[in-house]
Amino acid sequence: MPQKNSDALDFLLSRRSRPAKTLAAPAPDHETVRMLLRAAARSPDHGKLEPWRFIVLEGEAFARLADLVTERGTALGREAADIEKARSQFDMGQLAVVVVESPKPSGKIPAIEQTYSAGAVCLALLNAALASGWGANWLTGWPAHDATFCRTGLGLSPEERVAGIIHIATETTAPPERPRPDVEAITEWVSR
Repeated sequence: MPQKNSDALDFLLSRRSRPAKTLAAPAPDHETVRMLLRAAARSPDHGKLEPWRFIVLEGEAFARLADLVTERGTALGREAADIEKARSQFDMGQLAVVVVESPKPSGKIPAIEQTYSAGAVCLALLNAALASGWGANWLTGWPAHDATFCRTGLGLSPEERVAGIIHIATETTAPPERPRPDVEAITEWVSR
């Protein structure tokens, strides 16, 4: 039998993201964030391409991005409530890591596998933050998919995309448990 890491398994079976609106100061310091990024960078990465990079948001960056959300939302003709909801993650932000999908040319590794790797980095970062005792939440929203917002606000190149914005700070309230998928209903066993 393989050796079981019961603590890690218990964590994964009970993990729960903390809504970004329930996160408050303090946020982790730079040394802690670097450790969390090292943990996230251990994600599966076929071909060792590192098809992702990190942008750490803190301080006045949140106000600048919140204002850009309002500017872009208005230019795009979005509803006021939609703009306010998208803006709120930046208005309330303490610290966030933007995981940027940054695909690399490869004759061996398909683009979709690079996308999956960026998604794995998001989940690894989220779990590392939670396992370290921080509250954390993975968000995107329409601004993360708006090319102008990404280029102007985050400095992304045309080939890059936001895979996720991972907010990390102090949990102020434990979220209630939510319904989980019925694994039996979505699992097919194939033996031949």
